[in-house]
Amino acid sequence: MTPTRFQSTGRGRNAPRKGHKRRTSPKVRALLAAAALLLGGGGTAVIAANASAGGVSRPAGRAAATAMTIACPDVGEQLTDVPDPARQRVSQGLAELDAQVAHAYEHMTEPGGADGAVLDELKGQRSASIGRMADAIGERTARPSGLTRLSGCTTRQVRTEAAGGDRAGQGVLRNAMRGGPSPADFADIRTAPARPRPAVRAGGSTGTFTSRCGRNENGHFNSDNVIVTPGVSNGAHHTHDYVGNLSTNAFSTDASLAAAGTTCANGDLSTHYWPVLRLLDGTAAPDARAPGGGHDGNMGRVLRPASVTIQFRGSPVSKVSAMPRFLRIITGDAKALTNGPGNANASWSCTGFEDRQLKDKYPVCPPGSQVVRTFAFQSCWDGRSTDSANHRTHVAFARADGSCPRGFRAVPQLVQRITYDVPARTPFAVDSFPEQLHKPVTDHGDFINVMPDALMARAVGCVNGGRRC
Repeated sequence: MTPTRFQSTGRGRNAPRKGHKRRTSPKVRALLAAAALLLGGGGTAVIAANASAGGVSRPAGRAAATAMTIACPDVGEQLTDVPDPARQRVSQGLAELDAQVAHAYEHMTEPGGADGAVLDELKGQRSASIGRMADAIGERTARPSGLTRLSGCTTRQVRTEAAGGDRAGQGVLRNAMRGGPSPADFADIRTAPARPRPAVRAGGSTGTFTSRCGRNENGHFNSDNVIVTPGVSNGAHHTHDYVGNLSTNAFSTDASLAAAGTTCANGDLSTHYWPVLRLLDGTAAPDARAPGGGHDGNMGRVLRPASVTIQFRGSPVSKVSAMPRFLRIITGDAKALTNGPGNANASWSCTGFEDRQLKDKYPVCPPGSQVVRTFAFQSCWDGRSTDSANHRTHVAFARADGSCPRGFRAVPQLVQRITYDVPARTPFAVDSFPEQLHKPVTDHGDFINVMPDALMARAVGCVNGGRRC
């Protein structure tokens, strides 16, 4: 088995400087104003009186509106072979690309922003960063051709809804929708389709193994992403919520993770993380000027989960094999708004209605029902690598009948389930890259398996033996 993982070797150039404060942009100020409007100010939006989980109802009268964002080709998705010595430079390059898009998006949404000039400048910046990445790869293997064709970006109009009301209120809401979310991003969970599950066949594995890891009571947050941009502070441009391994940050290595403590009661050292959920109640959070928070367009108070369940499940058609230690898996796509929904995988629902799942809407839940986020990870592994250059091709989803694609074997399926008590009539949104407009389809979960081998063997035994452990 040949690991193909990124290694953290030093502090990235994208790390925030001490004392650096970016002013609150017009886009962020508009988002705060929209939150107030969504709460009922000015008659610009109506909050469903029976939506205890904070959804937004569709008003009786509404006007169409569009939001502007920037869509760029995802360079990371196109990487197929990154030699180990080039990985840190490629990681830095990917972080540069994200920072460039975020900066361009902020300028484009400011008053007087010129789309053409912003896109031209962005293309030049991206071309230089992509060229350096290709050079780093080319020093060890064939220089990838065609990457620089991914330099150009476009603007994209995203349809939103603006409720009826006074013109000034509608204008503020339309400006705020550039930062998202919009009323159109919410839907009554009772309108969602029921989700069928493949039938369990003879030879399937029906057991479960649960790691009880708490709900981040210790306040482990950062805006790093050790899987995608190791060695780079604020590589995610949004804040992650962590359970499990106590040490996870941009500079974690396999060795540091294996030596760390954990919040899991059974000694599971694995790391689990996902973007925080924020209440858009019109008040600024403590991180309103910090990286990952208001510095990157993520406003509102971070909502701590009511519960977090970390569970491993079986395959409906076969037994499962052990995951390798330090296996890295990302599920969902943080850039699904601009990349398209091909890799989107997070599900939104409500307690009592989890046979119904939403992919591209936040749920409006009935009174007494909690908001539920679910990440059902890829459950098929190629049997060789603990990671891949684009962090996807070494794992795969099972087919509709539950079987793995050819060349893959079934491993325990990780399911991260997070619930929230969202105050009544309060809109909410997931943290995102700025240009992704806080859309629910961009939600995603991350996992690094750091289970001791004996604990993984126990989990496999429980799953294959049909036991609940």
